[in-house]
Amino acid sequence: MTRLLGDLAVAAALALALGGALASFWGGGERPWALRHAKRFALLVFGCLSVATAAMVYALVSHDFSVGYVAQVGSRSTPLLYTVISLWGALEGSILFWGWVLALYTALVAVGAPDSLGTLKRYALGTLMAVGCFFYLLLVGPASPFLPVSPVPADGPGPNPLLQNHPLMAVHPPLLYLGYVGMTVPFAFAVGSLLARRDDLAWIRVTRRWTLTAWLFLSLAIVAGMWWSYEVLGWGGYWAWDPVENASFMPWLTATAFLHSVLVQERRGMLKLWNASLIISTFLLTILGTFLTRSGVLSSVHAFAEGPIGYYFLGFIAVVLVASLALLAGRSPQLKSDGRLDSVASRETAFLFNNLLLTAFTFTVLLGTLFPLVAEALRGVKLSVGGPFFNRMTLPLCVALLFLVGVGPALPWRAARADELRRKLLAPAAALVLTVVLCVAFRVPSVYGVLAFGFGAFAFTTNAQEFVQGAAARMRSGGERPWTALGRLVAANRHRYGGYVAHLGVVALAVGIAASSTFRAEQEQTLRPGESMRAGPFELRLERLWSADEPQRFVVGADVRVFRGGRDLGVMDPRLNFYRVRNEPVPTPAVRSRLTDLYLNLMAFERDGSTATLSVVREPLVSWIWLGGGIVALGALIALWPQRRKRPPARPAAPAPRPAPQPRELVEAGGD
Repeated sequence: MTRLLGDLAVAAALALALGGALASFWGGGERPWALRHAKRFALLVFGCLSVATAAMVYALVSHDFSVGYVAQVGSRSTPLLYTVISLWGALEGSILFWGWVLALYTALVAVGAPDSLGTLKRYALGTLMAVGCFFYLLLVGPASPFLPVSPVPADGPGPNPLLQNHPLMAVHPPLLYLGYVGMTVPFAFAVGSLLARRDDLAWIRVTRRWTLTAWLFLSLAIVAGMWWSYEVLGWGGYWAWDPVENASFMPWLTATAFLHSVLVQERRGMLKLWNASLIISTFLLTILGTFLTRSGVLSSVHAFAEGPIGYYFLGFIAVVLVASLALLAGRSPQLKSDGRLDSVASRETAFLFNNLLLTAFTFTVLLGTLFPLVAEALRGVKLSVGGPFFNRMTLPLCVALLFLVGVGPALPWRAARADELRRKLLAPAAALVLTVVLCVAFRVPSVYGVLAFGFGAFAFTTNAQEFVQGAAARMRSGGERPWTALGRLVAANRHRYGGYVAHLGVVALAVGIAASSTFRAEQEQTLRPGESMRAGPFELRLERLWSADEPQRFVVGADVRVFRGGRDLGVMDPRLNFYRVRNEPVPTPAVRSRLTDLYLNLMAFERDGSTATLSVVREPLVSWIWLGGGIVALGALIALWPQRRKRPPARPAAPAPRPAPQPRELVEAGGD
């Protein structure tokens, strides 16, 4: 029954999405009836996908192994949390979840976008449902999760052990889908504006909020994925330039470029073609990332097993690319810039350089990710492009972007005066010089580390002084207290100061990455119970080895007591987890997060418990990466928060009508 309900719901969603797309694109001009029908179709599609998703979750929780997807990823021994999140643990379930998120976004656009947009909204809904048709077609055909299984097995293998080894798997994939799929909305409005021949700012104003929302989710997803890699994989790192990591990073780069350059279009009427191209590129990169993850062409801990849908995605990418290029070419006259650059020392110039650097960054990551695949396809040679290539090519770009994060807020629109630049850049330049001098004095071993710390101090000072100077001005004019002035300053211009907060988060991220990679120290030693080892200022003593039998795995752990300066800091317990469907153990490192992280991993052990091999990694400021991600998210939330509308001033009350003069005798008598 569950399988039949899911199949019918997905088939109905495909039919409704097709009908909604046709209704949206039917004819041209203003058609209120078509918009009404498109909105109804969008809500019905969301209802059908919600039914199908709920049916799959019920099948997973009830261990209905007659459903193909449940037989693939389900197991009676898997804890409930990991049973539910196995919905996105394999190919077919992930496509179902993708389709549900897309239907959710489509319904939100149908309900939330103003109907006053008219044809623009109708074409945007039609584009969303046309994209939905592709994914719902996959669910009906090659990626159907509701296929029958015969004979029905008594139990299943459970989800991939890496996906049930840490609760972050309940957070990272949904955030990633909300970010990835959310980029479809700005793409739909960009296509809608081109089809409707709208050259005003309506689509930009709508699109910026949707792009910022998806960018927020994607930013959180990337940081959560880094945290998961750090906490689960046992190598002491958080970013390995894995192809699937790169696939999520590339659309983030182009979306970041759009969020900056869209300000230039709003303010100066420039970069219209560039902004439309950035949005289309961002959407195409999300589809490319989905193809790389689900086609089986990549070998990665993040990728799914080989599936039959790779050619479908390639065909879809080709169709979207050709159609988008045709639209851009056909509408190029309406995308001409209205303004021009007035000065090199201006904010729009800084945004332009920012866009060029982010585009170069994206191209570099794309080249390093796809080149091994192209080489293998053309010449049959397996190549590997790893961390050294990406670090060598991208570190100069990162330093340049960090410089622009600092110099951008100091530049005004159109042109800057020399005295104004000196006043705004004096303190940041002093912070830069002081930081570089301190780094040289303390012999920081990496040139890029010195530059990252120096330009990080420069960018932090520039963005922080925007808050200080703005709040000081309000305090002088209105006599407000410092925190009140700061709060009202941010509330009065949330977009601007939300961006500055996000910049501060980027600085924290950059400093955390630079410090943890520059000063990382690692060592490994085999100990007997009661023996100790030194790791910098720490002393680690192996207390005992232990084992535990859990429903879905067998665990071997070590209790290690940590001392610093003779003070007992407690016990850390790194583990090795043995799953019956995986030959190699899955590590669970123990992490003590402070100013310097102590990262402890159990590498090997003797079966009789006589010895254990421990790997100890010391990395400073890793926690700044997670803190920086939170600050970036806070900045995006501030920018997204609705601006309080000013109430129009109340009209003065009309003066009371003067009484008509009365005869004197009546007044004296008190009469009417």
